[in-house]
Amino acid sequence: MSFPIRSPYEKVSGIVLVARLIDKVRLHAAGKLPEGYHLGFIPGNRTFDDRFCRFLHLSYDAFAESVLAGGTDDEILERCLAQGRRPNAEEIEVWNTFMMKRGWRDSGTPSLIRSKADAGLAHRDDLITFFELMDVEEGRRL
Repeated sequence: MSFPIRSPYEKVSGIVLVARLIDKVRLHAAGKLPEGYHLGFIPGNRTFDDRFCRFLHLSYDAFAESVLAGGTDDEILERCLAQGRRPNAEEIEVWNTFMMKRGWRDSGTPSLIRSKADAGLAHRDDLITFFELMDVEEGRRL
């Protein structure tokens, strides 16, 4: 059985992370979100959920409600875009690039180092982004 949460690299309508966040909301609603995974916001900590919602100018509750209303990933995202804002192609490119590189030579690097250590992967110098770490931890990459 494959891991129940999709890779952060998987895109919905050209935007990374959306598919993963949809999976997390659905799993949480079914009582099947794996231990250690969180939803929404953590006080004092910027999460990917938080960043995505801010990118769309959408509350996390509105995002979760859209997911739980059902539909395909594209339909869910379209509802979110209608409620929040619709980024243009350049904004999506900047978002995707920023998120795919998060943890590499930026303010997230110390957190990435801690996360790697917590996962027993401190020795993995090849893991330089959070997306890479997630894919290794979840068995999509060696």
